[in-house]
Amino acid sequence: MTRPAAAPPLDVDVAIIGGGLVGASLAAALAGTGVRLLLVESAPFGRSGQPSFDERTTALGNASRRIFESLGCWSALAPEAAAIRVIHVSEAGRFGFARLDAAEQGIDAFGYVVANRAIGAALWERLRGAPDLTLRVPARAEEVAINAATAELTVAGEGGERQRVTARLLVGADGADSQVRALAGIGARVEDYDQVAVVANVAADRPHRDIAYERFTRGGPLAVLPLHDGSLAVIWARRPREAQELLAMDDAAYLSCLQREFGWRAGRFVGAGRRGSYPLKLTRATTTVATRAVLIGNAAQALHPVAGQGFNLGLRDAAMLAEAVTGAPGDAGSTELLRRFEQWRSRDRSALVRFTDGLVRLFADTRPGAGLLRNLGLLMFDLLPPAKSALARVSAGFGGPAPRLARGLPLKHV
Repeated sequence: MTRPAAAPPLDVDVAIIGGGLVGASLAAALAGTGVRLLLVESAPFGRSGQPSFDERTTALGNASRRIFESLGCWSALAPEAAAIRVIHVSEAGRFGFARLDAAEQGIDAFGYVVANRAIGAALWERLRGAPDLTLRVPARAEEVAINAATAELTVAGEGGERQRVTARLLVGADGADSQVRALAGIGARVEDYDQVAVVANVAADRPHRDIAYERFTRGGPLAVLPLHDGSLAVIWARRPREAQELLAMDDAAYLSCLQREFGWRAGRFVGAGRRGSYPLKLTRATTTVATRAVLIGNAAQALHPVAGQGFNLGLRDAAMLAEAVTGAPGDAGSTELLRRFEQWRSRDRSALVRFTDGLVRLFADTRPGAGLLRNLGLLMFDLLPPAKSALARVSAGFGGPAPRLARGLPLKHV
């Protein structure tokens, strides 16, 4: 058998490993800025093996919407987006609740719920034919060697073709089990929440009225989010055994269980789509930068889906890295540039990790009196306008500079 001929060597400024939502967003931000790019992704868009573009939905905050507007993607996403104009937070078995209304905060919506597949389609349409961008899909990065001057790797295509690549900066956007993180010698702390998220789209017998629900149940948080077609996205964290039981149920049994735990605020649940699941862990890289390498998105931090902020955080990573690279002409992987990026992002990242992890642990606390305190806390929160205003700004970040793209400003071209 004849081996495929090796492609000519490729020299780029930035090599992005991982073309999921965050990696593709970084490529879209840098495309056309004069930065020479390589994007390596193992699964083509539309293939079921691409985990970023599966059945899940993503709640995009207003800062994320502005980033996608800046990237030229929002016009394609808007018809697929459902606005969140009211957020309702409650705990099963308790009378306290909190309600946030976007109109009271002087904004049109807190955010928008969009199917991951729609986001992927908009991004990949933006990438097709983009200048200075080399796409290697489906392909994998192999034989990675990092030194003080460059990162060198071999890109192996699905058909056996191979290409040697030299990059000034290697970006790990390859998920919670990041290969780049390991190759760069960066460690990670992993905490298993002992929960599995069971996701499905369901239909109710009345309109959702743009309301998003976060309900804390005995087994874990339960989010019910509006979708553009009038249906609802359900993300339910359960113990592994309970999750398996939910997955094994027929639709009628699943809807009955969901109704019992959630209640009737959204009406009667009358139909369910295909269910999926994924384990829930908190993964934190010990650092996000190393020699000639940087981590973004889940490779840097993978969060519990409570509050729906994981992708918004990763998108800010991508937007700020694009800003750092285009704002400092010259070496895209210099120590100074990477140090600046880490400083810009550290406060937002660490604060959001503490916020989401704290929520999970707070509502999982079964010590005597803990439930009563949570109940009183929700009641007090519902009465305090400053607290509501602070929570309404969560999706914009927890500190540090806001990316130019999130403020509707263009990047500075190299």
